[in-house]
Amino acid sequence: MKQQNNVSVKWLGVAGIIALVVIVSLITVKLATPSGQNKAQSVADKVINNGEIRIGYIVYPPLLSKDQTTGKLSGVSYDIIEEAAKRLNIKTNWTEEVGWGSALEGLKTKRYDLLGTQMWPSSARAREAVFSIGPMNSVLYPYVRAGDNRFNNDLSKINSSDVTISAVDGELSTFIAAEDYPNAKLNTLPQTASYAEVFLNIVNKKGDVEFAEPSAANDFLKSNPGKIQQVGNTPVRKYGLDFAFARGEDSMVNMWNVPLNEMINDGSIYRILQKYGVATDYSINK
Repeated sequence: MKQQNNVSVKWLGVAGIIALVVIVSLITVKLATPSGQNKAQSVADKVINNGEIRIGYIVYPPLLSKDQTTGKLSGVSYDIIEEAAKRLNIKTNWTEEVGWGSALEGLKTKRYDLLGTQMWPSSARAREAVFSIGPMNSVLYPYVRAGDNRFNNDLSKINSSDVTISAVDGELSTFIAAEDYPNAKLNTLPQTASYAEVFLNIVNKKGDVEFAEPSAANDFLKSNPGKIQQVGNTPVRKYGLDFAFARGEDSMVNMWNVPLNEMINDGSIYRILQKYGVATDYSINK
């Protein structure tokens, strides 16, 4: 009996030593692990630490244009980002051209930190991204072939199976079509298509109406004078043109809003709009 008790005591001692070793090991690992290692670094911290922000972009003149020969970028959004980044003392890295439908996915998968082409923050997009303030506001009007006066006095006539709405897949016209004109047909072009191609669909009778900003329509009319016309003077939508970041990156949004507010207040936004000849197409968000 005494021998059995000695064996039990011995095994209890071994078990205690093992438990002590495990506890000490866990404490050592915990102390050796940097406190922030288990927490993903925010975009704001990464941008500040690296001194660089990665930017995805959608080609959409006059906000973002790309020279197909040199690859050089320009436009309203481009100039705003370059100036905002300069004020924050960070470099810009324009990494990837994307389409409207896949643009926010690139933020979620961290292929880039910022979507460099401003966009309208619709409810559907708010589920996928967070948005900065909009330095300026934009309106959308219906555009049709020159001489097509079917909708002049009643936009509700667009809501017919005899009417085809032309749009780029994933951009705002597709949401307007679904929300306001569900009975109309929808002819969508690939995400990489330009607005000029959408307007050409209208001109070539592959579609009847497109919803667009005056700046986009005026850009098309420079090369195609008299081919399309605006329907009425009542916009179908009015939105701020915001910059998009991945959900959860509120600290980056707050940091980005500071230079944007400075640029609104010191007239930089207006001067950029003037530079591209679109100061009358947008209203400054004050």
